Amino acid sequence: MKRARVVIAVSAAVVFWLIAAGWLTAPLLARVQPARAYTGDLPASAFTARTAIILLGGGTEYAKNRMLIPKHDVFARIGKSATLYAQCKRTAIVCDVIVSGGNPQHHAASEADTYLPWLLRADVPRTDIVLENRSLNTYENARNVAAILPHGYYGSLILVTSAYQMPRALLDFHRFGMVPLPVVSNTRHAQRGVLPRYENLVSAELALHELIGIAQFHVYRALGWF
Repeated sequence: MKRARVVIAVSAAVVFWLIAAGWLTAPLLARVQPARAYTGDLPASAFTARTAIILLGGGTEYAKNRMLIPKHDVFARIGKSATLYAQCKRTAIVCDVIVSGGNPQHHAASEADTYLPWLLRADVPRTDIVLENRSLNTYENARNVAAILPHGYYGSLILVTSAYQMPRALLDFHRFGMVPLPVVSNTRHAQRGVLPRYENLVSAELALHELIGIAQFHVYRALGWF
């Protein structure tokens, strides 16, 4: 029994080091981040007369001054959505940014409401922002966005999120009959080396969360729960 505990402890330490040093984190990220996705400006043909840009929530956190702000990766999503909005306005009649994110962390405000001021600062007018602030996960993002989209109104849907969330998000949006154009706001990269890095642990956790979510989606679909 003592030898077994030693083997388990050593194995756990080795796995932890492989993740923290990036050697296991890199393949985990490769599994969830699409190799090909739009990252820059879209062709003008991507924007129809009425276009909706869907920004998915990614959490909130408290700054040192106790102000509730978007999490790090979300700033990239907000920036990308604002850039796409500006591009959209050059060709389309209607350009709306739909912000989807509730309050799964039980903070002082929902994700969507927290992101709103940052979009306004990025020159997206309030009249062109739609807040969906009840979703608690990616599946609910898709379900609730589908519920508020007027049937046949938008000719183009553009989905904005981080690379690691995109595969699962597309599964959920397709489940509700939407085929949005995927636009990646940011991509995570593992930093391989000898010393453990906190960011590698964060990236590994995100990748594992997405892999489990994708597996859960397929199991629930097979059982008829989704």
